[in-house]
Amino acid sequence: MDAWDRFDAAFSDSSPIYSQIITLFSRSLARGEISPGERIPSIRDMSLHLKVNANTMQRVYREMERSGLISSRRGTGYYFTEDEDMAKKVGDEMARVAVNGFLEEMRALGFSDERIMSELKIRLEGEKNDGASDDKRA
Repeated sequence: MDAWDRFDAAFSDSSPIYSQIITLFSRSLARGEISPGERIPSIRDMSLHLKVNANTMQRVYREMERSGLISSRRGTGYYFTEDEDMAKKVGDEMARVAVNGFLEEMRALGFSDERIMSELKIRLEGEKNDGASDDKRA
């Protein structure tokens, strides 16, 4: 299960555990850490690894199968979809949700679109400068 060690069992109280696990799988697929068609550990193995109830893991797999993210093959287990466009679709959807949440929060704080763009530009340029100064130190 070494390839699956990247799945951390540190869950927050902000959303249901099954939802957080689906997000872990989705992020890994979007990042290319999981290949289309890759076999997934069994429900039992994954529940032991993440230290969650097997019923929770069963719900995770059922929800991912319902959404088309994974499929089951009788007698051999669960596999990620072989649809290579799925990773892009998953990544695009996760980005859309993240950006919408960010914009909603910034607007709730009273920031104008111009101020939001300005803040983003400052932060992005700051990250570039931080990286450049790190390179100079090396």
